[in-house]
Amino acid sequence: MVRRPESPGRIAFRSIFIAAAVSGVLLVAAFLIHHARPRTETDQPIPELVRATGRCAQCHREETPAIVHQFERSEHSRANITCLDCHQALDGQESQDHYNFTLAVDLTSLNCSSCHRTEYQQFVRSRHALPAWSAVSGAEGVPSDLVALGEQHHPGAVDRPPNALARLEGPAATRTGCLGCHQIGRPNTDGSIGSCTECHSRHSTSIALAREPQTCGQCHMGPDHSQLEIYTESKHGALFAAQRDSLNLDAEPKNLTTADMSVPTCATCHLSGLDGLRVTHDTTERLSYWLFAPVSERRPTYARGKTEMQETCLRCHASSQVSRFYDEAEAVLQQTNALIREGQDLMDGLRSDGLLTAAPFDEPIEFAYFDYWHYYGRTAKHGALMGGADFVQWHGNYELLLTLSEMKEMAAALRHGAPGR
Repeated sequence: MVRRPESPGRIAFRSIFIAAAVSGVLLVAAFLIHHARPRTETDQPIPELVRATGRCAQCHREETPAIVHQFERSEHSRANITCLDCHQALDGQESQDHYNFTLAVDLTSLNCSSCHRTEYQQFVRSRHALPAWSAVSGAEGVPSDLVALGEQHHPGAVDRPPNALARLEGPAATRTGCLGCHQIGRPNTDGSIGSCTECHSRHSTSIALAREPQTCGQCHMGPDHSQLEIYTESKHGALFAAQRDSLNLDAEPKNLTTADMSVPTCATCHLSGLDGLRVTHDTTERLSYWLFAPVSERRPTYARGKTEMQETCLRCHASSQVSRFYDEAEAVLQQTNALIREGQDLMDGLRSDGLLTAAPFDEPIEFAYFDYWHYYGRTAKHGALMGGADFVQWHGNYELLLTLSEMKEMAAALRHGAPGR
């Protein structure tokens, strides 16, 4: 039997029917997918609408205009990232309704890690993470899984009691003072650790800002860790002040070269991947000593840390110069350790003889000893390893000798006034 050709109308009808059926299936599938999406996505305008209308900026140009200008100049803006991309609530975060948007109440490193996962994982391994927080607050209130994570990388630095001096100063001073810096490693309620905006700023999200010495100097300054003052005095700091306008502070970290940064800042030495070197957000990887401790011993990763830091030095300096610098710096460190041990022995002798109470910071000699190692000892060691001659000498060793003589006089007075003496 010969099949008659179908009429054009019949073919058109069948095509329309098939198309309608396919569309119906897709529509049902889309509905099911949409129904499965979290409410933080479905209850607010889609990102495309945010990009097209600039709805956030409409209000914030009136209410908080500076943050709009900061964001518009940022790399995030140039990459077509919107406010909603960063501010939407993620799993574990408290949310709030904000003019038809469902936003996170507080942003944390969890939001940043959505895109910057590697950087976050490196940061969590560093002493900028939980060890920084616990140096003030101890392990109180820190979830056990986070304590275990911090202890894995830095044994004894997280599972510890709150700082005794901070307790004596009181919560107001601690919150505004100590934690003003140490919150960089805070445990967040969403299970993440730390705050990326301490270095990169909230809306500028700037690499250049993180490379500025003054950014690190917000915390790394003062008598207990005077890195900013030492850097400013050093040849590196003098060159940076003179040549800053010729440096490319915005250069992408993985592609950074000595043509971009011919003068180092803190980030160049401790974080950056200069001329092909590996980039890291773990500020402890290139360190070789526990400089913050009263007596500074070698870190378990001494050899690797020293080698990686020297690889950065060799981008500018001859190997003979780098070796001489380290030899001289380590000689200062050992000499300083010897002085600190003398002060430790003096204090241990007073305690063993029952001339000091068990309570911390209730006698003048305890404050003198704290200044001795925490201020002057650390200053001398940092000065030696950062090229700050005045800090090795007058702010370091001179103060060590002066304070040790004062401690000996105070110890003699305690012994003289003891019963039976």
